[in-house]
Amino acid sequence: MKLISVLRYQKPSSTVDSDQHEMEKVTVTMRRRSFMKNAGLLLTGTGTLLKNPSEAQASPKKGQRILITSGESNLAQIIAAYLSQNHQVTLTGLTQNQNKFPYIVSELDHSESTNKLVQEIDTVVHVAQATSSADEFEHLDHQTRKTYNLLRAAATGNVQRFIFLSSLELMTNYNEDYLVSERWRPLPTTDPALLGKYLGEFTCREFAREEEFQVIILRLGKIINATAAKGKKTDPLWVEEQEVAQAVSGALSVKPYPRFHAQGVNRWRIFHIQSEFPGARFSVGAAKGDLGYRPWFKPE
Repeated sequence: MKLISVLRYQKPSSTVDSDQHEMEKVTVTMRRRSFMKNAGLLLTGTGTLLKNPSEAQASPKKGQRILITSGESNLAQIIAAYLSQNHQVTLTGLTQNQNKFPYIVSELDHSESTNKLVQEIDTVVHVAQATSSADEFEHLDHQTRKTYNLLRAAATGNVQRFIFLSSLELMTNYNEDYLVSERWRPLPTTDPALLGKYLGEFTCREFAREEEFQVIILRLGKIINATAAKGKKTDPLWVEEQEVAQAVSGALSVKPYPRFHAQGVNRWRIFHIQSEFPGARFSVGAAKGDLGYRPWFKPE
């Protein structure tokens, strides 16, 4: 009967000592981290001790660099306050206005000053509201010529996205029984403010076709403040002002969708934005799906 010796491989003693030493280091480190965690402390990967664990995830607010037009308007101020939580916001307006955000007075004319306005800007939010004292010509001029100048400046700069705030009233001439979506053609009237929005949309669309930045149209309902709406007759076009700001925020990250009939992507997007309640005129399904829009306002 042969005896078969089973030889067990053993590492050299120096290697065993080294491995044991490494295991002891890991054990000590784990115990140290456990103790520090229980004590409300945290050790980062670089060995930096933080008193507040949340500091490990905290990072300086950067986000996008955003230019908002019609800075004198209440809507621009509301949007700026909402976006400034995560982004760097600058306002521009035709007249001087005191506010807590960086503010630049600009006529949005066809000059180098408009080009400089969009330098180092990622997204332009064109509120496109003329001043309350504007006459018919000024309304049209603001929506057309000034919009063109701003788009041209954006095209020559490094602007990635242009958001134009239009109006859902462009779609109200359709029969109320029709389910009108973003694919339907606008039916403008001769009202200067509304006609201006239509021409502004047209100008934006042409730039989206020719240039390398994305253009998003947000057709807004009639803007209302939730508090001010109390006791008033419900308008089927109402949209709460904070919902508008939320929609703009969602538009900052919406992606272009592929063209199925040509190469490349479609840089032109339209979304209907209004509150969602029984009797509301238009569907906001596209905005909810692509912008993450979550309307909350319910008229009493």
